[in-house]
Amino acid sequence: MKKMENQSTVNEFILLTFSEIRERQILHFLVFLSIYLVALMGNILIILTIAYDHNLHSPMYFFLANLSLVDACYISVTVPKSMAISLMNDRRISFSGCVSQVLLVFTFASAELFFLTVMAYDRYVAICLPLHYMRIMNLNACLQMAAASWLSAIVYAIVESISTFRLHFCTSHVQQFFCDVPQLWRISCTDTMLNELLIVAVVLTAGICCLSLILISYGNIFSTVLKIQSSQGKCKVFSTCTPHLTVVSLFLSTAAFSYFRPQALSSTSLDLLSAILYTVLPPVTNPIIYSLRNKDIHQAAWKMSNKWFQYHRVVSNTFPQNCKVFSK
Repeated sequence: MKKMENQSTVNEFILLTFSEIRERQILHFLVFLSIYLVALMGNILIILTIAYDHNLHSPMYFFLANLSLVDACYISVTVPKSMAISLMNDRRISFSGCVSQVLLVFTFASAELFFLTVMAYDRYVAICLPLHYMRIMNLNACLQMAAASWLSAIVYAIVESISTFRLHFCTSHVQQFFCDVPQLWRISCTDTMLNELLIVAVVLTAGICCLSLILISYGNIFSTVLKIQSSQGKCKVFSTCTPHLTVVSLFLSTAAFSYFRPQALSSTSLDLLSAILYTVLPPVTNPIIYSLRNKDIHQAAWKMSNKWFQYHRVVSNTFPQNCKVFSK
């Protein structure tokens, strides 16, 4: 850390704002606030629903709860700071704040990929090896896979953060609404070739491994589904796999567009759009996809809401009576 501070001549960074016009800044704040609240409430609702309903205490929903936790944290790293910039018209972020953003963005983005991979494996075991499902996906195995996903994401984020902030920065203006690594490379006077090779090597290795496991899992799932004679059975299998496939496709496509598109397609507006696609869109759409396409989640959330309203009604009816007793 001492070496990092000695090499850097920048004590704070200046982030990019979506507009210099005050009315548009307020509009950006309101739009991002709405998006943030939808994402936060959607993901928290899924976590609470899974924790509340004992019928959802299964490996599939355990990993879904972890994914929702990742999404809630993921969007909380970048969007609140961007809202504060628009509201306060202050684009500064401290050096330590920028380090924290890079560390957390890489942690939660990596964790999302790892949990999506584990969820694909869970679906493979449930559909292709149903008789061995509870033995393979036991509590200990689920905890180990979740811990491995979190630990791997944290280790990778630490390595990437250290390699990024060992660079010497010549200017403080980051052309992005958060501290994005490619944009930090652009304002560095140090040769970033090793950084680029590191991120490409790790991303390609982890990405190819995870994508291969997902494709192998779904290849076996589809071959098993084709052998099912009942059309109702096929629909049931597809209904459990469709949300996960949709989420995987959305996350991988937006991440690939952001980090692997040609430099000729790079511009400030396109960079902003791509960053929104892979940092904001998945946390917002994931709970919507799972809640709309998953009947178990939908029914459990409805039961939890009804029970909460009934409890609130009982409390509100009892409270005035207690007040009358005390008044006497």
